[in-house]
Formats: sequence, C-alpha cells, structure tokens
Amino acid sequence: MSAALVAGLVAGYGIAIPVGAIGVYLVELTARTSWRVGAAAAMGVATADGVYAVLATTGGAALAPLLAPLTTPLRLTSAVALLVLAAWTAVLAIHRYRSAETPLLATEPHPLRAYATLLGLTLLNPSTIIYFTALVLGDRPADGTVFAAAAFAASASWQLLLAVGGALLGRGLTGPRGRLGTALLSSAVILVLAVRLF
Repeated sequence: MSAALVAGLVAGYGIAIPVGAIGVYLVELTARTSWRVGAAAAMGVATADGVYAVLATTGGAALAPLLAPLTTPLRLTSAVALLVLAAWTAVLAIHRYRSAETPLLATEPHPLRAYATLLGLTLLNPSTIIYFTALVLGDRPADGTVFAAAAFAASASWQLLLAVGGALLGRGLTGPRGRLGTALLSSAVILVLAVRLF
C-alpha cells in the first residue's frame, strides 16, 4: 500500500507541477476574483487528474490503443479551447478597464462554474491520460485505488497552492492597471501555449 501511495503522490505532482496554460489561468482567475473561486477551479483540475488516474489504473492497457487515434483531435480541440479562453480573458480585461469597473466581485463567476470550466479544460488535455497510462503500464501499482487517491491529493495540493499564489497576487494588484496587466499577460501566455499545440 505504501508503494502505491508514494507512486500516486509522485505521479500526481509529476503531472501537476509543470505549470502550463491551465495553471496560468488558475492563478490569473484567482487573482482577479477570489480565493473561493480559485479553490473551486483548482479542485476542478485535480478532479480531472483523479479521473484520469482512475481510468489509467482500471483500464490503462485497454484504453491506450483506443485513445491513440483521438490524440490529434483532442489536442486540436484543446488548442482551440485555449485560444478562446485567451481571447475571452483579454477582451473581458480590456472591457473592465475601459468601463472603470472597480469591484471585481460584482462579476465574479460562481465557484461551481469555475470548477466545471477547469474540469472541462483539463479533461480535454490528452497528455494527462497518456501520462497516467504510461506510468501504470510501466509499473502497475498493487493498489490502484490508493494510487489514484494519492495522485488526486497531490494534484489538489499543488493546484490549491497555485490558487493561494493567485490570491496573494490579487491582493498586491488591486488597481485597474494591475488587473489589466495580469489578465493580458495571462492571455498572452495561454495563447503561446495554445499555438504550441497546433
């Protein structure tokens, strides 16, 4: 059991720590809204990682050949979703700046919406299922449930740490220009990461 626990923690941190478009968006979302919204979004990312860890441990070997033909369409769908997210973030930030909206909380998304959005975006990422499947095929853990739970816990702790960073960043950048700058920077980073998927 302890081997599966350690393997799951390592796998969870392995997929979560490299900050990509989702991590950048999570920090930016928390910075411009609130800790509550950011934490819900973080749990959406962790849930997707947990789902993929469960799928990999229960049927990784059977799923790998089935997912191979879908890798390119999933990657392209993910790229398009990220492009839309980058554009939406930039347009919304410019609109807020021009209209001199100061209370961000007036337009704050509901935590369930943030959770569902980040869950969906993370589920679109085919590299996560390929990552977990490759790990499980390489060294099948004796206890798949412990492995998946540990991977979820590791991902959740990292995503929540990113949300904390976003909340601290948000407190430091409360002015309209600071919010506009962080939103546009986030949008640019997401755009670059999306273009790399094509």
